[in-house]
Amino acid sequence: MADILQEVLKKLDDNKEISSASFEAANIILYTKNKEFFIDNKGRIRELVNEFKKRIELRPDPKLSISQEKAEKAIREILPTECNVAQIIFDPQRSRVIIEAEKPGLAIGKSGELLQKIKEATFWVPLIKRTPSIRSIIIENIRAVLYENNDFRKKFLNQVGKRIYNGWIRGKKSEWVRLSFLGAGRQVGRSCLFLQTPESRIVLDCGINVAANKEHMYPQFDLPEFKINEIDAVVISHAHLDHSSMVPLLIKYGYTGPIYCTMPTRDIMSLLALDYISVGFKESSEAPFSITEVKQMVKQTICLSYNEVSDITPDIRITFYNAGHILGSAMTHLHIGNGLHNLLYTGDMLYDYSNLLSRAVTRFPRLETVIVESTYGSKNDLPPSRKECEDELVNIINTTVKNGGKILMPVLGVGRSQEIMVILEKAIREGKVPKIPVYVQGMVWDVTAIHTAYPDFFNNKVKKEIFYEGKNPFLSEIFKRVGSHKEMHAVIDSKEPCLILATSGMLTGGASVEYFKNLGPNKKNAIILTCYQGKGSLGKRIQDGEKEFSFSLDTNRSEVMKMNAGVFTIKGFSGHSSRPQLMSFLKSLEPRPKRVVMNHGESSKCLDLASSVHKLMRVETSVPRNMDALRLI
Repeated sequence: MADILQEVLKKLDDNKEISSASFEAANIILYTKNKEFFIDNKGRIRELVNEFKKRIELRPDPKLSISQEKAEKAIREILPTECNVAQIIFDPQRSRVIIEAEKPGLAIGKSGELLQKIKEATFWVPLIKRTPSIRSIIIENIRAVLYENNDFRKKFLNQVGKRIYNGWIRGKKSEWVRLSFLGAGRQVGRSCLFLQTPESRIVLDCGINVAANKEHMYPQFDLPEFKINEIDAVVISHAHLDHSSMVPLLIKYGYTGPIYCTMPTRDIMSLLALDYISVGFKESSEAPFSITEVKQMVKQTICLSYNEVSDITPDIRITFYNAGHILGSAMTHLHIGNGLHNLLYTGDMLYDYSNLLSRAVTRFPRLETVIVESTYGSKNDLPPSRKECEDELVNIINTTVKNGGKILMPVLGVGRSQEIMVILEKAIREGKVPKIPVYVQGMVWDVTAIHTAYPDFFNNKVKKEIFYEGKNPFLSEIFKRVGSHKEMHAVIDSKEPCLILATSGMLTGGASVEYFKNLGPNKKNAIILTCYQGKGSLGKRIQDGEKEFSFSLDTNRSEVMKMNAGVFTIKGFSGHSSRPQLMSFLKSLEPRPKRVVMNHGESSKCLDLASSVHKLMRVETSVPRNMDALRLI
C-alpha cells in the first residue's frame, strides 16, 4: 500500500492524463489537465476502483477551471430557480464548488444531469448541500470554518491518507487486539474506549458524566499507554455530551489527528460543545476547553455516511451503521487486520422504530465481538410501548390544560426533544389535544434547525411526509422559539396554558432549571420527565419524590422552593433500547457474535444483562469496570 499512488498513476501513465495525485483521508484524488478526459474518462476511473478496491475520484486541475465569477454565472443559469440556491462557495484548492440549495434534488437533476452540465460548462466539481428549512447559525459557522480553511483541510486530509497507506510504523506485525475502558464501565456517562493493535491506537467516543462531581466527570486518561501523540483516530458514535463533549479537550492536550463521525454528529456535537462552554460561563464553572479547540475539532473532522467503508489506519477499516438513537447516531463496525477480528461498538442504540428514526441495523459482513450499551439492561426495565406513552402524554396535557396549568418537559436537546415535537405536532393536527403553543428553548430550537438540514436520516414515513407531501413537522406554527431570558420570563408570566421543551433533560443546568424554579410551586402545572435521570441529578431527586429544593441566589443567600406541581415519568420515549429490545437485538445479529461486552449501564444492569445473554445465547460475556482491559484475541 505504500506506493498506491504510484501504482494508480502507472495504470494511466500511457496517455499522461494525470497532472497530480493526492489523498483525502482514505480516498485517492486524481487531477487532470485534459478537458476531454475530465468530462468522459471512458470508464477508466471505474476500472481503477474495481482493481484497487478504493474510492478514487477524478477532478480537473485547478488551472483548468474557469474563473469563479464566470462559473457562478453559469451555475445560476443552469440550475432552475425552484432550487432556491442560497449561496455558491468555491474551494479552488480542490477544484470543487459547493452549492447550497433548499431543494438539492432539483439541483442534482434526473440521474445527475444538471451536475454533469455544470462540470462541462465550468470544469469545477459541483457538490450540493441542503440549506436547512430553519436557519441554523451553527451549520453556517461550521461550513464557514471549513471553507475558510481549505488549505489546511487539503494538507490535513493528505497527511491522514499517508498514515493510512504508507505502511506500518510500529514494528512487528504480531496479532493481538486489546480494548481498555476509560469510561462507561458499569456506569452511564463519560463513554470512552481505547482500542489498541500492534499498529493502531483508536479512541471510541470521548464524553463526560454530567451528573458526577469533577473527580468522576471525565474519562480516565491516566492509562499508562494512553499517549496523545500516538492516537491515530478518534471515532464518535453520536453527539450527546456523554459521548462527544471531551473531544475538544483531546485537541487541547495536543491531538492533531482525524475525528470520524457522521455529518449530523459533527454539527450537533459542535453546538453542544459551544453550549457547554456557555453554560459553564453563566454558572461560573469554566469549561476545560475553549472555542478555539471546538473550531479546531471541526477542521479535523472527517464525515462518513452510513454503510460507507473507510480505512482509518493501516490495519483498521470502519463502517458506520444506523443506531436509531438520535439524528446521525452510528454503530461502528471495525474490521481489524486482514480478517483478524471484527468488532461492533453500538454506542447508544434503539432497536425499535421511533417517530423519527429507523431502528438499529443487525446485519453485518463479519462479527466476532459486540460492545453493547446496557442503560436499560435489567429484567425490570420493561417500559410501556410508544403508543401507550403517547396516549399517556396526551392525557396529561389535556388534564393540565383543562386546569389552566403549564407543562414543562425537561428534554435532551438532541433526539428526545425532536421526537416529542413530532408527536405533539401530530396530536394537535389530529385534534387529540388543544392547539396550545409549544415553546422551544434555544438549544432545542438550534438542534431542530440542524435536523431540517438532514431529512435523509429520518425514517421512511417522515421522509415521505417531507419530500412528497410537503409536510415538515418541525415547521408547524405551534412551535415558538424562546431565544432570550426576557422571552423565557414572558412565557413563565403568561396566564395561558402552554407546553415548554427545555434542556437539560436531567435538570443539571440550563433553562429547564429556571422553568422548574418558577413552575414547580404551582399545583396546576405538570413536570413530565422522559429522559434517563442520572444519580445525583436534580431530575432524579424530583423523580424520587422530593418536595423541597434549595437554590442559591448569590454567594451568601439561598431560597427553598416547595414542590407542588404534578410529576410524571414517561419512560417509553427513550432513545435507548429496553431490556427486551436489547435481547432481541443481540439474538437478531447476523452473523452471531462469539463474545458480548456490556458497558454504558449501572453495574447491576450490566451484570443482569450479561448473565441473561450468556444463558440464552451461550456466548462469552464480559462486564468490564473502568480501567479494565480486555484482550479480544
